[in-house]
Amino acid sequence: MYKKQQLSKILFLMLSIIFLALITALLNLQIVQYEKYKRTAENNFLRIKINYPIRGEIYDCNFESIAVNKSSYNLYISPGKIKDKKKVVKFVSENFSLKSEKVDKIIYNNRFRLFQEILLVQNIKFDDMIKASEVLNYYPSLFFKNEAIREYKYPNHFSGYIGRINEKEYGKLQEEGYSINSFLGKNGLEKFYEATLRGKNGYKIVQVDASGKNLQFFKHNLDRPAIDGSDLVLTIDNRLQNYISSIFPENKNGAIIVMNTKTGGILSYVSKPDFDLNIFSNNIATKDWNELINNPNKPMLDRAILGTYPPGSVYKPLTAILGLEKGLIQEDTKLAECKGGLTFGERYFKCWWEEGHGALNVTDAIKYSCDVFFYDLSTKFSLEDFEEYSKKWKLHGKTGIDLPSERAGFFPTRKWYVDNYGKYVGILGQKVNLAIGQGEILTTPLQICAFYTALANHGSWLQPHFLMKTISSKQTDVVLPNKIDIQISDNSIEIIEDALYKVVNTAYGTGSNAKISEATVFGKTGSAENHMGEKTHAWFAGYTNCEKDNIAFVVFLENAGHGGSIAAPLAKKIVNYYLKL
Repeated sequence: MYKKQQLSKILFLMLSIIFLALITALLNLQIVQYEKYKRTAENNFLRIKINYPIRGEIYDCNFESIAVNKSSYNLYISPGKIKDKKKVVKFVSENFSLKSEKVDKIIYNNRFRLFQEILLVQNIKFDDMIKASEVLNYYPSLFFKNEAIREYKYPNHFSGYIGRINEKEYGKLQEEGYSINSFLGKNGLEKFYEATLRGKNGYKIVQVDASGKNLQFFKHNLDRPAIDGSDLVLTIDNRLQNYISSIFPENKNGAIIVMNTKTGGILSYVSKPDFDLNIFSNNIATKDWNELINNPNKPMLDRAILGTYPPGSVYKPLTAILGLEKGLIQEDTKLAECKGGLTFGERYFKCWWEEGHGALNVTDAIKYSCDVFFYDLSTKFSLEDFEEYSKKWKLHGKTGIDLPSERAGFFPTRKWYVDNYGKYVGILGQKVNLAIGQGEILTTPLQICAFYTALANHGSWLQPHFLMKTISSKQTDVVLPNKIDIQISDNSIEIIEDALYKVVNTAYGTGSNAKISEATVFGKTGSAENHMGEKTHAWFAGYTNCEKDNIAFVVFLENAGHGGSIAAPLAKKIVNYYLKL
């Protein structure tokens, strides 16, 4: 009897514990974690279908196309509907020139996205799509969509291109509405203005049963339409862009930029070599990608903002401005006589003209591009003064153009010399080289173009930019130029402008090959020594004075020879063509 009572108590205790555990679990499900499990349950019968916006297009200043959307047939897969993965992989790889390893990897990487639609192949030919559709009923996980894809009208470096989002980008951007199938700007204007071009997602809420069938509930007030991206209207003129691209010397690398001196808008932006941007819309093969990135001429390098080079003599006007503004020289001041070079300490610094220019004033020193004048001038100011003026005129530091990844150029400070050459480094000898745009100093072609735009504006520096205005369904926003007024005396600017005039328009000026009768061209040649080859880099930079809107420009060719004979004739052609537009 005693044992029966004891067993009853144990059984009662066990049942009590089980009952208490059940009560606790119910309280946890119904009260403590109510919201969590409610959301989980809702997600099992609610589907949110994203409505993606149409990407904005890119046009030139005359509303001619640069980057537009075109129709594309794209192949998708729904991982949750795959019945035989091997058959699916084989079918896709055999019909759409996609390696089976890549198809398998895409499926594996998205194995937990059972109800999502994953992009496999884009820009499929119509005939191939029709042929595959005939047997697609055997592959319920595969289906086609007719969507928009990007098309670029000509090779360039400024528009950039869009590409498929990668896993790292998706991890950062999914909260902003990007899907695993999204495309986004990878570089250029496509990347810089990604938020403007992309628009905003919309959505549609659908209630489904266990089989995924739409139950047709929630018909009202729960949908939000997508907001399409804004179009960009650029300052670029396609006619000038294409003309400059056509006259660019074959087998030469470099950059040519043309700016509007009134607004700072970029009219033409050519970097060579370039490449066809549309390859990224055609499932680029690994072989083609490797050929592109391993090309020794680096066609993907935007030399206008990413190439940094010794500026050579196109830098001399800055040295002259420093001397004039500091009162170190006057208009008629003649410095050391040029006999083909000048000795500093134990080193002899040559002038490019071995016979010598004689004793010159600043105007003639710029006209004939005499190195000795600027060698001597450099002894009269400090390295810190030179650095200050280089910063003041935006010749190192970024211009802030509306492109990503712009490089800043380089000006060596005293600390840099000590750190790299030791505390006994001779700064005087370094300044001699810097004064003529040589030595360690580096600039981008865009910085030089912006500098000559500032000279054309008598000290008003305009931030270079591509965007003229944005156009959306609701409004048009016009971009106003960003201007910085650099303090320079009227006397100094008149002297510099007179010198730049004589470079082009008087006998024996180094830039006489840029002279035209229809407009006045001001400019400066440069032949910059470099470590990359036997020939010098060829520069010509300048601006116009004519009845039409004036332009500033830079012509830069890597390892091409003398600026006066190589770059100046190209500038002449460009100005002549611009005047005829």
